[in-house]
Formats: sequence, structure tokens, C-alpha cells
Amino acid sequence: MKKQVKVVAAIFENEKEEILCALRSPDMSIPNMWEFPGGKVEKGEDLFTALKREIDEELQCKIETDTSVFNDTTHEYETFIINLLSIKCRIIAGTPTSNEHSKLIWLKRDNLSSLQWAPADIPAVEQLIHEKNSLLK
Repeated sequence: MKKQVKVVAAIFENEKEEILCALRSPDMSIPNMWEFPGGKVEKGEDLFTALKREIDEELQCKIETDTSVFNDTTHEYETFIINLLSIKCRIIAGTPTSNEHSKLIWLKRDNLSSLQWAPADIPAVEQLIHEKNSLLK
């Protein structure tokens, strides 16, 4: 049976309505694909605590999280199954600095689909694009 992992991801939107996108490094699993930053939920940790810890470790930022999950997706990769929970967040201290990722970029929602996303992140990307489009109607 494949290992199952629970992962939280942060969706940041800046004052220019751009979303923070992170490029996985060649050394990571699912290399050279884009994702929302975050990481594994440790045993006994709630989603929001895990996300604050992961973003502090990965991006050296302090954050506030929404109180609800924006997108909940389960995706089966070749060697594991991921339950990815995306949560909208705000940076309250620090500037995102890439420790583990090859690159960080801010991108308008309309341009998100131009990147090659990790398969588990695609439902959240599509939801963000759809959310923006429905706001315009």
C-alpha cells in the first residue's frame, strides 16, 4: 500500500492581486514543477499550526491563516498518495525567501495556467482562476 501524506499549502495574494508560486528544486520529489509553498503536517499538529511552521522554515515569514480550507484535494502519485489542503494566508512579517525552492514568483491569477504545476496543486490553481473570473461577472 502506498504511503499517505497530509500536506498543507499556503496561498498568498499580494496587494497587486498576484499569487506566490514556488518552483520545486531538482532535488525534491516531483522536481521542477510549480506548487504553493507548504509542507507535511506532523503528528499531533493541526493544519494551521503546521502551515505557520512550514512557511517559517521554508520562506522565513510569519503568517496569519484563514480559518477555513480553500481547497482539499487527494492525488495519487506513483509512490505515494497526498491529501493537499490549500489555505489562504497573509504575510505579517518578513519577505518570502527561497530556502528549498529553485525560484519564487508572484503571478496574476490569469497567468497561473502558464506554469507547469504539480498535479496535486492543479485543483487549487483552477479554483483560484475560477474565483477571479466569477468576481468579474
